[in-house]
Amino acid sequence: MRIVVAGASGFLGSHLVTELTGRGHEVVRLVRRPATVADESEWDPYAGVVDQQVVDGADAVVNLAASPTFGNPHSKKWAHNLRTSRVTTTRVLAESVAAAPRPPAFVNGQAIGWYGDHRDEVITEESDSRGSTFVTKVCRDWEDAAGPAVGAGGRVALLRAAPIIDRKIAPLKLQVPLFRIGLGSRLGNGSQYFSVISLQDWVGAAAFVVEHDSLAGPVNLSCPVPPTNREYTDALARNMGRRARLAVPAMVIEKAAGVLASEAVGSMRVEPTALLAAGFTFRNDDVDAVLRAALG
Repeated sequence: MRIVVAGASGFLGSHLVTELTGRGHEVVRLVRRPATVADESEWDPYAGVVDQQVVDGADAVVNLAASPTFGNPHSKKWAHNLRTSRVTTTRVLAESVAAAPRPPAFVNGQAIGWYGDHRDEVITEESDSRGSTFVTKVCRDWEDAAGPAVGAGGRVALLRAAPIIDRKIAPLKLQVPLFRIGLGSRLGNGSQYFSVISLQDWVGAAAFVVEHDSLAGPVNLSCPVPPTNREYTDALARNMGRRARLAVPAMVIEKAAGVLASEAVGSMRVEPTALLAAGFTFRNDDVDAVLRAALG
């Protein structure tokens, strides 16, 4: 397959490009600077500029371009960039996909934040979106921006991903130093579900979606056995040779986390129904396996 990837220089994008090329696919990376090698193509999403010929010649377009989720939740600039980077890149690529004579598949990054707080309910791809928190509203706008590609009749897959657990990125990168010195803490009472996925499985699942025409619409990327926050906290503490005895009160979370507070104490018990039905095999199916892969 010939696959165009936006966000290819980011943490996830670089891992996915390596995976796709390793599987024998031809990858063209969209870059926001003059292209210097044959497998690059310059684009400017904020000016609405992308080489239409590159998209026309693709079998699939993957969009992972986005500003970091973790940042200062009290910053208006951070909030603006979080939304704009996702919505704008998605809209520009969706319009380009729709304009192609034969629309390529469009695989767009997304997040389980779209669902909102469902308490103890199991969340599948058929579940609804609830609430009006900042992240949930951003995810709705992000997903709606893919509308032109959906309207063109091509295959559109939305990667609703749980937080990716790897020692090189947040949240685990921020948690490890605290847990090592015995300051690991659950959030609130810890009963809320905190769905996660390993980097290995995120990369494998994203490539699987690109390759499988049967997967369209929302696709949950999350380990099959979602842990609660308490279970995740305890498992991480065990890996550090510690015990997690502390808890951050909800009132403190609300003040410190700002617009992300609802995501910190909200509950999303996500199951990857579509991936499992399509035959994808997870390498790390529960929180202990996810953390072993992330820390090992």
